[in-house]
Amino acid sequence: MPIDNILKRAFYEIECIKGTWSVRELKRQIDSLYFERSGMSQNPALLSKLTQEKSETATMLDTIKSPLVFEFLGLKAKDVVYESDLEQALIEHLEEFLLELGDGFCFEARQKRIIIGDEYYFCDLVFYHRILKCHVLVELKVGSFSYEHIGQLKTYVNYYRKEMMHSDDNPPVGILLVTNKNNALVEYAMADSDKDIFISKYALELPEKKVLEDFIRNEFNQKQEKYD
Repeated sequence: MPIDNILKRAFYEIECIKGTWSVRELKRQIDSLYFERSGMSQNPALLSKLTQEKSETATMLDTIKSPLVFEFLGLKAKDVVYESDLEQALIEHLEEFLLELGDGFCFEARQKRIIIGDEYYFCDLVFYHRILKCHVLVELKVGSFSYEHIGQLKTYVNYYRKEMMHSDDNPPVGILLVTNKNNALVEYAMADSDKDIFISKYALELPEKKVLEDFIRNEFNQKQEKYD
């Protein structure tokens, strides 16, 4: 953040954490001279309250990337036969995995044991998001999306909401990572579901250079046609 004034920087850091602002909202507040206006205000607390009420906050939908690219694992799709293979590789490259997920994800557990009734279940990966203040439960699948996956992940999310969530936490969310997703199937599978489950694609390797070049060229041509 290009702010040299230590006090001004701390001010925006605190306000950003309080409101879980998106990057766009933070930039908007800086451009609106929020810090300077607070200094001149006769009631800075009231100004802060009104600003936070009107600000645009970051949501989990803004946070989750799709697709995720796990090229840093050095694996090919044919090398990953079981979910445990992918999970082990991600744990061995945890730093790169956290960077790929994005800012705010803190690793908490692998194969987290959940006891429901007298049966044991295991959630693949558990994170805590320090900005959104909620648990993030991740299930890994080595194939395409299937509607059965939703029930499993939703059970874990409901368990965390009831048994693990603290009073100052936000409700937990679940992320299902798949190699491919049928958007129409996802829409119907999630039609009557809460908005606390997200499906994201991942790839073990980037497309070939020519594929990327063709994609960029097509995007450029479409924009040219739009404005011609």
